[in-house]
Amino acid sequence: MQIMGQVQYIEFCIDKEQYAIGIQDIYEIIKIQDITQIPNVRSYVKGVINLRGNIVPVISLRNLFDLEEKEYSKATRIIVVHHEEDTVGIIVDRVNKVATFDDIQSPPERIGGIAGNYFVGIGLTDNGMVAILKLNEVLLREQE
Repeated sequence: MQIMGQVQYIEFCIDKEQYAIGIQDIYEIIKIQDITQIPNVRSYVKGVINLRGNIVPVISLRNLFDLEEKEYSKATRIIVVHHEEDTVGIIVDRVNKVATFDDIQSPPERIGGIAGNYFVGIGLTDNGMVAILKLNEVLLREQE
């Protein structure tokens, strides 16, 4: 979905940092729910959920980005994304809004200690900067 030639993004927070995912990749956003843990998976793979009969793996961006673990709150959400043939849930602290960016800069080598290859770019807004996630990289790491 585009408005005036601009791509729309869902903007969300992890800690105090702002991130975004292209709206075209998002299937739905759901409240946090019971996650069934799976043995012998990486620390950022929280387990799986049953989404209307479909088993969907769930990852934590907090853990993927080596941030401190935090209890889920009423604002915690799972952003369910479709990417290529996969459906994956991504746990975020809070979903903010739908956003468009007039200016997207190339990502630096590192963003707050996180490798720049996880990001498409940095969207500039009146409220600051938003790191736009590159789902290929995030989900590739999940499959390693």
